[in-house]
Amino acid sequence: MDELGFVGRGKSKHRPRDAEHLYGGPYPFIQTGDVKKAGLYLTNFTKTYSEAGLSQSKLWPQGTLCITIAANIADTTILGIDACFPDSIIGFLPDKNKADGRFVKYMFDAHLKMQYQQFTQGAAQDNLSQKKLLSIKFPVPDIIHQQRISQRLSCYDTLIENNCRRTQLLEQSAQLLYKEWFVHLHFPGHEQVTFLNGKPTNWTKEPLENLLVLQRGFDLPLRKRIKGKIPIYASTGINGFHKDAKVKAPGVVTGRSGSLGQVIYIATDFWPLNTTLWVKEFKKVSPIFATFLLQSMNLQTYNGGAAVPTLNRNDVHKINVLCPEKKLIEAFDHQIQPVFDQIRILKEQNKKLSASRDLLLPRLMSGEIKI
Repeated sequence: MDELGFVGRGKSKHRPRDAEHLYGGPYPFIQTGDVKKAGLYLTNFTKTYSEAGLSQSKLWPQGTLCITIAANIADTTILGIDACFPDSIIGFLPDKNKADGRFVKYMFDAHLKMQYQQFTQGAAQDNLSQKKLLSIKFPVPDIIHQQRISQRLSCYDTLIENNCRRTQLLEQSAQLLYKEWFVHLHFPGHEQVTFLNGKPTNWTKEPLENLLVLQRGFDLPLRKRIKGKIPIYASTGINGFHKDAKVKAPGVVTGRSGSLGQVIYIATDFWPLNTTLWVKEFKKVSPIFATFLLQSMNLQTYNGGAAVPTLNRNDVHKINVLCPEKKLIEAFDHQIQPVFDQIRILKEQNKKLSASRDLLLPRLMSGEIKI
């Protein structure tokens, strides 16, 4: 890759990295989780750097290919904005006379990602180094052919990104309905309900553990994974696939270690990793309602204070929450289930589009398909 452009690691020199004065300014700060969530181009982010943050980092230009080398291994995206990122991400700036950034990303995703992941097997902590990343060579056509291949493949990514936007709109509509019913308390029939101290008298306020039970996930190192269709969930989402499931669907997971706050509803059997907490038992609430309830609790604020952000399930279990009556939860599920079904269909479409795109690349490369 270093023969096709500039390769370098991101920078985040200040210690501790979570010092408050580093954040809240105008400069986007990209993390490994942001890369994992992005499509072909990254424009969304969760944190920003201040002037102090920028001074101990580096602002990479739009068009930089980002490759994660820790936490989420070998995920890629291209910056759609100028942004900073830490040394857990490597940046690649293509020489415009030698390489198309989209082509390098596609080649990486389709051919090299698994090879890079194999470097981490058996390691105490999954990680890559810049040296390892540069040690693999791959075939590269001339720049004109790279651009033509990229143009063909980017059509798939355009469809994928359109589906992602539709998914986001559906998720937002579901969240708005939850807030309307259970935060603002404008649920169906609220006009006829008696309120006391700001809550319906037929609702209860009790510890979360009375409604659901959280459980730590299960270890599954790369060397023990066997190819299959069961999704493996880490704290930020799908981390791979395996032949066996640990939990039956539907399920709910959230981050336990590393990345906190994201809550994911899962419609298929799955394997939650030990960096997650998963709902082992739904006592008084449904999986759908539990998803929105946990999201509304802002779980990232319950960080245990360790160097690595950690969520202690025992602490979360003690938090008092409002529990609506059963028939209202069932009515909410009835409204939201079609939305979740549509989200699932869109995600399945994206899986097929991604697979078709990745199968097309080697055929384009070999000349089997003429461009």
